[in-house]
Amino acid sequence: MSEKLKIGVLGLSHDHIWGEVEAVGACDEMELVAAADPIDALTGRFAETYGCPVYGSAEALLENETIDAAYVFGSNLQGADFAIQAMEYGLHVLIEKPLAASLEDANRMLSLAERRDVKLVVNWPIAWWPQIQKALQMAFDGELGDIRGVNYRAAHCGPEELGCSEYFCDWLFDAERNGGGAMMDYCCYGAVLAATLMGMPDSVTGTEGGKAKDFISVEDSGVVVMKYPRGIATATAYWTQIGNLTSYETTIYGSKGTLLVYPGSDGKLFWATKDNPNGTEVDVPELDSWLKNSARHFVEVVRRGTDSTVLCRADLARDAQEIVEAGIRSAHNGTQIKLPLARGIQGESTCRA
Repeated sequence: MSEKLKIGVLGLSHDHIWGEVEAVGACDEMELVAAADPIDALTGRFAETYGCPVYGSAEALLENETIDAAYVFGSNLQGADFAIQAMEYGLHVLIEKPLAASLEDANRMLSLAERRDVKLVVNWPIAWWPQIQKALQMAFDGELGDIRGVNYRAAHCGPEELGCSEYFCDWLFDAERNGGGAMMDYCCYGAVLAATLMGMPDSVTGTEGGKAKDFISVEDSGVVVMKYPRGIATATAYWTQIGNLTSYETTIYGSKGTLLVYPGSDGKLFWATKDNPNGTEVDVPELDSWLKNSARHFVEVVRRGTDSTVLCRADLARDAQEIVEAGIRSAHNGTQIKLPLARGIQGESTCRA
């Protein structure tokens, strides 16, 4: 490998990419080399901002540039293809959550990463919140006792209303390229937290909202309920909420107490027990530098062989993919879905509107 970790960007239609490449530019161990996307307006913006070569396809970039790793930020469907192309070249990959548009593609990606012996890291924006990392550590250390439940609620007024770009909205509102609608976009967070803390559920039930946004064909709200032998977890998604109250809050329920995690990089963490039922604020230490953002974390994992922080593990993202796919399938056919999903139908069009 070269002295700096050379990064090529495959896909620019996910709005999160712009913040992530800023982090790459700020990391003295990384070098931004080139970007590829079929949309001229996006490659034009990238070239103007970063002065790097741009290409109209992933194939062209991979054939013409020497890089060590790929940042993948296309649609969920396109991103899986980009990641697979990059790994076929022996490149490490960082891909934006959830992982893919379907469980079938997620499984293909994990299998290829293992065969090619490359790192596949999933970027979850919540992974870099100190209070989330502290809450997970408390759970892993046994302070909560047996984990009996996880609730995560992600909500805003809608991608367009929030100010997402037309290129981002174009595929978010497309069931094939997204894998669903709000449920794929946002229930995946609760699913990955549940998979991390409680493992895989026995069954999943999903319900989608009545499409308050009548100009889109995908669901604009939904709930995924995960049933465990000794507990339950829920993942809730809204593209229809006015205001920020309760948005992006996480609650973790254990036999010894309850954690309430407020959102954001400066969010607070509260801990309630039988002796202190109203809860007190937990002191959250500053994170090590490599755990503060995706760029420094990726360098640590690729260059120094450090294990990925738990939320960014591809196997857990794959499990979350299965949970959400089952939830969307349940919402469409009105039945509880038992896990694991049967082989041979994992990628069928149950996620399609």
